[in-house]
Amino acid sequence: MSSHVITPGPYRATKLWNEVTRLFRAGMPLRKHRQNFRHHASCFTASAAVEWMHQLLRSNSNFGPDVTRQQTVQLLKKFLKNHVIEDVKGRWGTEDLEDNNTLYRFPSTSPLKPIPCPASASATGSIKKRPSFRDKEGFFRFRSIKKQHEEETQENVDPALQAGGENQPAGEQQVQRRELTVEDEREIWRDITLTHLQRILGIPSLDEVLDRRYINPQNIIHNMTKVNKHGVVTLDDKTNDLPHWVLSAMKSLANWPKYDSAQPSYPGFERDVFKTVSDYFYSLPQPVLTYELYELFINVLGLLQSHCERVAIEALQLCTLLLPPSSRRKLQLLMRMMSRISQNVDMPRLHPAIGTRTLMVHTFSGCVLGSAEECDLDELLATRLVSFLMDHQQSILSVPEYLLSAIEDHIQYLRSVQVPIDAVPHVDGDNPVCAPMPIYAFCRQISGAEFEQQKLASSQKAMEELLEMLLTNQNMSEKERRKKLKQFQKQYPDIYSRRFPSSDSDNKANNKPKIKPPLLSIRKTKAFSIRN
Repeated sequence: MSSHVITPGPYRATKLWNEVTRLFRAGMPLRKHRQNFRHHASCFTASAAVEWMHQLLRSNSNFGPDVTRQQTVQLLKKFLKNHVIEDVKGRWGTEDLEDNNTLYRFPSTSPLKPIPCPASASATGSIKKRPSFRDKEGFFRFRSIKKQHEEETQENVDPALQAGGENQPAGEQQVQRRELTVEDEREIWRDITLTHLQRILGIPSLDEVLDRRYINPQNIIHNMTKVNKHGVVTLDDKTNDLPHWVLSAMKSLANWPKYDSAQPSYPGFERDVFKTVSDYFYSLPQPVLTYELYELFINVLGLLQSHCERVAIEALQLCTLLLPPSSRRKLQLLMRMMSRISQNVDMPRLHPAIGTRTLMVHTFSGCVLGSAEECDLDELLATRLVSFLMDHQQSILSVPEYLLSAIEDHIQYLRSVQVPIDAVPHVDGDNPVCAPMPIYAFCRQISGAEFEQQKLASSQKAMEELLEMLLTNQNMSEKERRKKLKQFQKQYPDIYSRRFPSSDSDNKANNKPKIKPPLLSIRKTKAFSIRN
């Protein structure tokens, strides 16, 4: 059954629902069944549907292999509630489906959910959008950039050199300037982070997956600058931190069996501690990733493919920077605990029938990701994301140093040149002189053949440089030089022949077969004589 990855974009959860529905209706085997002395055509049992759907979800890259059979049953219950399926008597609207031999069928009506249309300009115009540094007229533009033909600029390059400021008239260079304010710096932190995130996701705008009103630049600054030696966020207000008893419980599980000897120890103690931690996180007023960022994290799920793993890690790095510091700290401590428990071979089984890793993922997925309104695929999507977060928590929840350096360098540059006053235009009415927005470049994935070709080219270039060094080294004697050149020619004949093409002809001439001289050592026999 052909399926495709739902790429990042608005209403991704709805698109995923429609994709699973389409695959289920197109691929689920139907046959005739007999029940209560009656024959029912084109139907299936609940158990057969659970088995088929479970295999589909586990093999689908949008969900992954961590989907359980119980989660599949929950999804089919929602299918029955939303009239994707109905029983053979035409009943639907409830969630009483069980993993048994009850018969179900597909209705004749279309079960796909409509994709909401984007809000009209009149509807969005009622919300006043706070202007950002990027939106201000000409703030991040060069003086020589024309409206009809803009040029890309490179990061950390003096704009005066690229703009050709020396050739500009003197009147254009005399612009009234002001100092960079704290509010300006906060906008730079926010705008550069969001610009980088937008390019990683590969979408034309973040407005469809993120409401900028909920993005606090102070959270980004705090999460990137106020961390301890382990990379965990520190809080200014300790009242927002985890309670002491929760931290103690998480430490005892993460360091099991090395825990405080003052704590009680009895059979099943670790299970009680684990339940205490899970109960606390489910008692929070909202998920750790917050309701406001739900749609953003759902879209990052489109990048959780084997060939996009590095990109997904970078995207999640930036998304978690948008969290409130208290939420980011909770996420860091929770993921570290889950990762350590999953890898701890000395940890007793916390559930009699479920493995430790699976238990970690399915226990905490609901308190990590969730939407304010009930979503039909919440549990499956949360499981996929939490599994990836736990496996890569050290990389995802660390501070991206490249971004921190880029932002700090950009702010330092703006402080040195100051900021042009927006209200003061050029003499000729063009945009004011100002600093460029940093431009980031991304690596392009190459094939295995291209990698081998590049590796060969780079190694040959290194050997060529070594040969030149042997030829130009003044501290080497001629005898030693000839010896090393002879060794180089023997080991790398192709590179040597390219450097000394005339040597090939000499070698060929020397390799001609030589004519052996006559055998002069053979004595000439004397002629036979009667006298002798």
